[in-house]
Amino acid sequence: MQAIRSRDTAPEKLIRRLVHAQGLRYRVAARPLPDLRRTADMVFRPAKVAVFIDGCYWHGCPEHYVPPKTNEGYWSDKVARNMARDRDTDQRLAEAGWTVLRFWEHEASEECAARIAAEVEKRRKQAKPKQA
Repeated sequence: MQAIRSRDTAPEKLIRRLVHAQGLRYRVAARPLPDLRRTADMVFRPAKVAVFIDGCYWHGCPEHYVPPKTNEGYWSDKVARNMARDRDTDQRLAEAGWTVLRFWEHEASEECAARIAAEVEKRRKQAKPKQA
């Protein structure tokens, strides 16, 4: 388990590089809410956008998840708990006024980066006061 990365995975780093190239700045592996003991892969605090790039195995991807062959009960329960925690995190952030973007590790990085940039820009425009 020590060898399994919880941050700085290859899909995360690629998406971060693409988003950074578009001029957006963000926090990496940060808590969107200080009292919530969960970290998002990318956090855009002023825009209130939290981005998660989920691994297919650990978060139960409907396309790529393959149940384990050994110690099935433990690992299947772990993935189910991860999925439940993900839903809970989404709900808590939404209640606090955040937009949550979740991507699977197999999704095209360019498309993910474009969706992130579009959402952050949209939220920034909504937050700006109208000038006369």
